[in-house]
Amino acid sequence: MTAIYTDLKDKRVFITGGGTGIGASIVEHFCEQKAEVYFIDINEKASNELVLKCKNKEISIPNFIKCDLLDIKKLQNVLLKIIEENGPIEILINSAANDERHNIEDVTEKYWNDRMNINLRHYFFTVQSVRKSMIKNNGGVIVNIGSASWMIGQGGMAAYTAAKSGVVGLTRSFARDLGEYNIRVNSVVPGWTITERQIEKWLTPESEADMMKKQCIKRRLMPSDVAKAVLFFASEQSSGCTNQSYIVDNGWL
Repeated sequence: MTAIYTDLKDKRVFITGGGTGIGASIVEHFCEQKAEVYFIDINEKASNELVLKCKNKEISIPNFIKCDLLDIKKLQNVLLKIIEENGPIEILINSAANDERHNIEDVTEKYWNDRMNINLRHYFFTVQSVRKSMIKNNGGVIVNIGSASWMIGQGGMAAYTAAKSGVVGLTRSFARDLGEYNIRVNSVVPGWTITERQIEKWLTPESEADMMKKQCIKRRLMPSDVAKAVLFFASEQSSGCTNQSYIVDNGWL
């Protein structure tokens, strides 16, 4: 059973990449807390199914906005419209990413830039976009979703791991720059989380057996495990926590 954080009720939350995977679980968990949730994604079908799922569960119904976060101007306009029409974003969750595998010799300049843009660039511009409203509101919370892949030196995805290592540096810089305004900035760092995408693309009996040998806890790490940590860092129960990266990996590292 998920803990109830009473301070999250009615909080205005914005989540990137909320239609599937870890992001979808984060959306659902905030809706269970009765927060006012807005999320963006490019997967319209999955996002609408998530909205219907929340409606059927009789929890808060999230607001889905279709948006390609590679279009920074559109992303900023979406955030500005929410702020103008509803009030300041009180909690920002940067979750959208794409862990596509790639060989070193196949990476072009265009591909490299694309990996940076989808896995790191938007983190900066969402924070830039909500900063003034959080300051005016006397504080806020930002949680960036990282990845343990770069910490273990995982191969076959150098552009992805480079971008995800940048999430930690960005988190620490923002925490320092925004702390004086009572804005807390942390990152939650998942291990190998078994989303539908992982099952479809990379989970095999062999890869799972290998992971079970490496993890302290011998079970699959699920999106809900990550979402629960995000709730904690979004709530006032973590009021003294900022400038941190919290690993959720079943003891993989």
